[in-house]
Amino acid sequence: MKNKESKFIKYDHLDKIGEIAVYYGFTPTKSPVVTKEDLETAKSVLEGDSIDDETDNHGRLPLRVEEKIALLRTYHEENMQALPQPVMLYFKDPCRGTFRSASGKKPLRRYADMEILGNSGAIAEATLIQAARTMLAEDGYDKTLVEVNSVGDRDSLSKFSRELSTYYRKHLNDMPAECRQLFKDDQFDLLSSASDACKSLNEQAPKSLDFLSEASRRHLEELLEYFETLGIPYTINNMLVGNKKYCTETIFTIVGAQAEDRAKPERILAVGVRYNGLAKRVSMKRDLQAVGISILAKGNDQSLRGPLTKVKRPVASFVQLGAESKLLSLDIVEKLRKAKIPLYLSLAKDRLGAQVSTVERLHAPYSIIVGKKEAVERTAIVRHSDTHAQAIVPIDELSQYMKKIEADYWAK
Repeated sequence: MKNKESKFIKYDHLDKIGEIAVYYGFTPTKSPVVTKEDLETAKSVLEGDSIDDETDNHGRLPLRVEEKIALLRTYHEENMQALPQPVMLYFKDPCRGTFRSASGKKPLRRYADMEILGNSGAIAEATLIQAARTMLAEDGYDKTLVEVNSVGDRDSLSKFSRELSTYYRKHLNDMPAECRQLFKDDQFDLLSSASDACKSLNEQAPKSLDFLSEASRRHLEELLEYFETLGIPYTINNMLVGNKKYCTETIFTIVGAQAEDRAKPERILAVGVRYNGLAKRVSMKRDLQAVGISILAKGNDQSLRGPLTKVKRPVASFVQLGAESKLLSLDIVEKLRKAKIPLYLSLAKDRLGAQVSTVERLHAPYSIIVGKKEAVERTAIVRHSDTHAQAIVPIDELSQYMKKIEADYWAK
């Protein structure tokens, strides 16, 4: 029988709810510290925007650029670029603890953060959203809806900003004073405003989706494909724009599906954004594709915040080949997670060689392989790494099959 301790991977900085993130391939780690230099850099990025006001500014999402800068700095200082990419991190204690709601009365507590650094594909957003929704469901938020929008790459965003400014200027004389002030501060403040005074004006405003480059449009379409495959309810929210000074491509929130009052800030359970290009803006040597999500919901089950020091060691690596299998991959991971079957994952890797090298490096005794044929037939190949003996298993039976494989392996 194998050493009992070898059956587990030990972790610091992990809580019970974070085990879900581990099953999705995230590594628990200590949150980076925001330094004075990070704050100064953030001020230069925002060019005069306040970073100390934690109120939800006229509907602006509570995204903190100084935290992203601290994370990017830590990535380079700790030479994370030398690690297998992408780097997927889970923070049970985010850099900053609370945000005030729009009313300034009820705090929106940061429950956890997850970040994916070094991947530009929509699988990164899909993984974050799937993991976050699973964590929220575990905590009692079992009916959620994803609101998503895209402002595209820098060229797309520039074109959209010009058209939006032109539109508002044409209606400047008809704007209520509140809307004029928002436009003076930042046209995105006006577009994201929940004020009734600005509602009809914003409904007729240009939409960022109409200005997306071909690459940005494909990125969003791919993300929506994941939603369809996974059965994730979603809606396009054209007023979801983030901060144009560092947000790029997709912006998304997870909200309570039963909430009726869109003005209530507590209906926002999680918020995420891509920030491609930020590394270059803060004078780092290499640019970095990055996306993250913050869970803002107050925890219903406090026991889920209890410490967890170890998680079962996977006995299998997961390899997916082709677009069809990649779309199916997160569904397979969730089925196995529910059965408490962990995997070594490299979902964000597109090339077969990169996935195989990950499998070889980890020395997992088994591999689960899903290619185009298997995706169509909804099966998986389970292969023994040493003997190359393999079995074809229906995906609906994979959890039970892997439970027996796992039990037999640890019993030897």
